[in-house]
Amino acid sequence: MDLNQVRQGFLTAGIPQPLVDKLLEAYVEAKRRFYLGDHRPQEVEGGRFSEAVFRILQLRSGLPVTPLSKSLPKVPQLLQMLEPIAAQPDSVRMHIPRTLRVIYDIRNNRDAGHLADGIDANLQDATLVISNMDWVMAELVRLYHGVSANAAQAIIEDLVKKEVPAVQEINGQPVINKKLQPRDQAMLMLYRAGAAGASLDELAGWLRVDRKDHLLDRLMKLDAERLILFHPKDHLFYIRDPGIKYVERKELALPV
Repeated sequence: MDLNQVRQGFLTAGIPQPLVDKLLEAYVEAKRRFYLGDHRPQEVEGGRFSEAVFRILQLRSGLPVTPLSKSLPKVPQLLQMLEPIAAQPDSVRMHIPRTLRVIYDIRNNRDAGHLADGIDANLQDATLVISNMDWVMAELVRLYHGVSANAAQAIIEDLVKKEVPAVQEINGQPVINKKLQPRDQAMLMLYRAGAAGASLDELAGWLRVDRKDHLLDRLMKLDAERLILFHPKDHLFYIRDPGIKYVERKELALPV
């Protein structure tokens, strides 16, 4: 399920388009910036995202929906309004609202006063905000698309593709705009592919290599290093978490 299908599912369920647009725009922008290492906007986008979600919860719970042109009630008041509605599941009454409160607290209270303990507070806070946004999005997908929690999580994991400025796409052909070793080229393309993975033929086409046997040898070495996985069932190559960290640590995805 891609972003357009998720959007359509929300619209079909009766969520007004302006709310769906605000929800997805804030989520996509926050995720893209996070992938690029730009951590400062997370609190702002997290706040916009939370405002959209609270209105969706108002709608679902039969409460008056605060117009987008007006400010929402204070978060403690919203929590008090939503929790007593017994007809709604605990996720709508308590879990999602309390998770949104964490995002609001980060936005309102953590901008200036960080602990001087050597931690990059922007990264620390952005990681917390993004994780909470992911969980809320998965819950919304579960509630409005009729899928299991595991299926919802799988959907949102690759809902927003990682931006890879080092790769330019020209008429459908990706081109790496920096000089990299062959193994790093393969890692970068699998990083770009995300949870969808890629076949040997796809990788050979993207990397414009003639000898697939040489590429396969290279990929199997990366599999042995546990940076990628060659899946025995679908015969696709997937980047693993250590591989993602490898690409980001070496800054392979950043522009020249």
